[in-house]
Amino acid sequence: MRVALFVPCFMDQYFPRAAMATAELLTKLGCQVDVPPEQTCCGQPLVNSGFTRQAQAAIDHHRQVFAGYDAVVCPSGSCTSMVRHHSGPEAGGCGTACHRTEGAGRTYELCEFLHDVLQVRQLDARCAHRVGIHQACHGLRELRLGPSSERPCAALPAKPQALLGLVEGITLVPLTRPDECCGFGGMFAVGEPDVSRDMGLDRLADHRQAGAEIIASTDLSCLMHLEGLSRRRNLGLRFAHIAEILNGDLP
Repeated sequence: MRVALFVPCFMDQYFPRAAMATAELLTKLGCQVDVPPEQTCCGQPLVNSGFTRQAQAAIDHHRQVFAGYDAVVCPSGSCTSMVRHHSGPEAGGCGTACHRTEGAGRTYELCEFLHDVLQVRQLDARCAHRVGIHQACHGLRELRLGPSSERPCAALPAKPQALLGLVEGITLVPLTRPDECCGFGGMFAVGEPDVSRDMGLDRLADHRQAGAEIIASTDLSCLMHLEGLSRRRNLGLRFAHIAEILNGDLP
């Protein structure tokens, strides 16, 4: 399968190791992975800020860059959700049906691609640590990577948890509030910094009481927020994108 890797802007700039882990993991699982060098931002920050018409150039460019691939895989729920749910006419710009059928329908968040498309049920990876899973809101509530407290569904698999469960030696710690927002929310953290901080500290406290050594997530934006709070308080927690663990980068 010929797969294009869609790398989120902040991952490209600040956490390239997670993008590399994603590419290596997909290659190990038999995919031909391309990373189109022409890719740019998908337009999510503009859309989140209300500048939907100004975002259209980025949306159209994204469609053109990723046309022709069997699948587009993105290690970020928020960016995947932007392409799937907020790039068409309902975004307020001039998004076209062509964009939604040619690009949106073939764009997958990494965990759903591994779980649903490749149907991965075995991994050659080890992580001998206690890991807490931060379930990012876009992946959980828009992409339905698992059931949430407000929309419980026993038949819906928790895909990140199922994949991490394939990693040898890992211990997934139980949280008191497993699907609570970390408070980042993109522009929310800018407009409501005090509320954002307190929400993040609540999440860190929940992971610490559960005994987590590493906090993992499908979204580095959330981890970036939580890691900043943790570092400022010298909490000693480690943070990793789920791709790094599934690829065996954290033995």
